[in-house]
Amino acid sequence: MFTSVDDTFVALGAGLVLVVTGVLEVEVLFGSLGDPTIWLLIFAFVIAAGVSSSGLATRAGAFLVAGARSVRQLAHLTTAALVVSAFAIPATSGRAALALPIFLALARALGERRRVVLALALIFPTVILLSAVATLIGAGAHLISIEMLAHTTGQRIDFVQWLLLGVPLAIVSSHLAAELVLLLTTRRADRKGPVRITAESIGEATKTPVTGRLSEAQTRSATLLAVIVVLWCSEPLHGVPPAVVACVGALVTASPGLGTVRLRDSFATVPWPMLLFMAATMAMGAALTTSGAAAWITDGLFEPGRGAALPAWMFLGVVIALSTAAHLVLQSRSARSSVLVPLVIAAASGAGVSPAAAAFASTAAAGFCQTLPSSAKPVALFHQVDGVTTYTPRDLLGVAALLAPLTAGLVLLFALMVWPHLGLPIH
Repeated sequence: MFTSVDDTFVALGAGLVLVVTGVLEVEVLFGSLGDPTIWLLIFAFVIAAGVSSSGLATRAGAFLVAGARSVRQLAHLTTAALVVSAFAIPATSGRAALALPIFLALARALGERRRVVLALALIFPTVILLSAVATLIGAGAHLISIEMLAHTTGQRIDFVQWLLLGVPLAIVSSHLAAELVLLLTTRRADRKGPVRITAESIGEATKTPVTGRLSEAQTRSATLLAVIVVLWCSEPLHGVPPAVVACVGALVTASPGLGTVRLRDSFATVPWPMLLFMAATMAMGAALTTSGAAAWITDGLFEPGRGAALPAWMFLGVVIALSTAAHLVLQSRSARSSVLVPLVIAAASGAGVSPAAAAFASTAAAGFCQTLPSSAKPVALFHQVDGVTTYTPRDLLGVAALLAPLTAGLVLLFALMVWPHLGLPIH
């Protein structure tokens, strides 16, 4: 929080301290690098590199956005395209980098309509961050959370269950956020004004063919992506773990003749420092629970028996509020989960709340991180764009002041009213 030292360096150093002091077994620290969730994310990045290099993702986005005839339609079609991208591109920073050329094309097509460009500049990173909750591979923090939950309680949220819980929240929160941004940054005349965005203009700006028949590489990418998602969703039927499915998909993506990218090039897109950071923080999270430190901290926050006296809705409300605000002091989404989730799990057990429900709510709420340009990489990326004036820190603060309570309240509503009907009870 208070130094410029790299987060991965700090996490690895902290893990070594725990090993030297005997709190953590060396096998646990280094064994976390071989965890299936780490490999799932590695292979997902390889697959995403193939999809991106084929131009399929850009083509799909252009297809959706080109149908807009008004500013409001454009905002919500853009939102829909960004939500869908969560299923193809892991990590919010990767999706932001892929979406930036599309934003530039839209900004140029809109010309001097300053307020509309501002709205889109805010909508792109906001939706990318909020829609990540749709899928398990949407953010590294999700993988950290499920591994800590499984290690502590033995309960695991699989790929299919995460989809059932996350997709509705991602869709509702993303479109509500887009509408809120429109209302805050544009006037009625702006929203009703016609727009004319063509697929050709987006293709020209992105230097990607987006019209005509799908290329052979795009057809192969689309088919492979569909098969992988179907296999992930049907795991209970065939029993093949998601990491193994992703491994097969990555090999096909990089295979001679069938693939769309070389394996060496695809590995260059994998954020190795982030994976090392994830592995180290997963080990530290295990140390928090196995050493009893998490229980000691929660006992200090809640007097013994006091947590059980809190109503479930109030306990979840406190967890969600803290998780929403945590980005102000912990910029890394993975760091927030590694710190919060072990404490939330320990506190939930004492409060009579389902640890799984509390951990999922905390992880979902931690997805809000767009108060400052430095709060998240997508926000920083769209803050300064060459050739286009986007938003100022004041613009971000104005939107965040209303969006933060809106998203926190929405997560609480889902935790109490929706997720129990989808297999995640609060008790």
